[in-house]
Amino acid sequence: MIRPHGGRLIERVCAGAAKREMLGRAEGLPKIRLDAESQSDVENITTGVFSPLEGFMGREDFHSVLNGMRLSNDLPWTIPIVLDVSAGEADELKIGEDVLLTNEAGEASAVLHLEERFGYDKEDMARKVFRTTDAAHPGVAKALAMKDVLLGGKIDLIRESPNPFARYRLSPKETRILFKEKGWRTVVGFQTRNTPHIGHEYVQKAALTFVDGIFINPVIGKKKRGDFKDEVILSSYEELIKNYYLKERAVMAILVMEMRYAGPREAIFHAIIRKNFGCTHIIIGRDHAGVGSYYPPYAAQDIFEEFPDLGIVPLFFRSFYYCKKCISVVNEKICPHPPADQIQFSGTKIRDLLMRGEYPPPELVRPEVAKIIMEFKQPFNE
Repeated sequence: MIRPHGGRLIERVCAGAAKREMLGRAEGLPKIRLDAESQSDVENITTGVFSPLEGFMGREDFHSVLNGMRLSNDLPWTIPIVLDVSAGEADELKIGEDVLLTNEAGEASAVLHLEERFGYDKEDMARKVFRTTDAAHPGVAKALAMKDVLLGGKIDLIRESPNPFARYRLSPKETRILFKEKGWRTVVGFQTRNTPHIGHEYVQKAALTFVDGIFINPVIGKKKRGDFKDEVILSSYEELIKNYYLKERAVMAILVMEMRYAGPREAIFHAIIRKNFGCTHIIIGRDHAGVGSYYPPYAAQDIFEEFPDLGIVPLFFRSFYYCKKCISVVNEKICPHPPADQIQFSGTKIRDLLMRGEYPPPELVRPEVAKIIMEFKQPFNE
């Protein structure tokens, strides 16, 4: 099976006596309350999703990632994973001490072994990660609103936060066991933040033709206005898999993580995460992890040329559409027919139909999937 990124799957989850000892010490420690997005970063670090990270980045790794898209040890990494606090909060903390991280409800979540605290340039970070400083970009807006000091250090998880979709959650350790039990030597990962349309099914099955299994891995967590709600994504994919996939060839599990909408950089980040889950391949489509018109359509594919040592194979899919004459999903390399015969897979068009209470045509969305979506009174984030 493919090795995790960096060669070792990180697991920093306290159990048994270690957990009891941590909980016993918790009340006496200085505290930082995490928002839901930082909480998910903590859990992804400690369960190996973000291997080889063992905690929030220190100064050296932070600047190395910003400026060179690699950790300080030269391992590919493109998104800074950091914990921001106010200057006042930072002043009350001492390097070398432990800090209790609590969830939004104030419950003990993890212990940060504080190694560093440092200032940073928010605008510079936004420019390098998102290739823009336009505050209309959701990732930039969040970066500019961050607090002024970053804390670095390893983390030990005490308790995962409750999640309404916990039954869909698998750690990298668990997916690797599952893939092995299924006899899968090659696995393709599919990142999604949308309900499935026929075009998604086309690229998934085209990729599945060449590997042993597919790992459908929806992102669950904070998304921008107009994106589908988490429960809608999961319900619609359950219906698709039940009706149109071989059970022994498809697995779905969630990735609890905030979308950054960082386009090319996030595409590499998503590939690293799926490598940690045990995927040997990942599907990268048009405008992967993009938003608006901030990135060229295929920038998220072109960036892979800069990472020959990434260790996971990207499968690139360019434009595809339904051809009324071919009576199938096709692409520009195999269909000779003019644009008048093409039905494009437009997410905006599908959303508009759904918002008007109209079923998308079966050439765009499976009827079973459309029915599931239509059963939700409000399927979109507001």
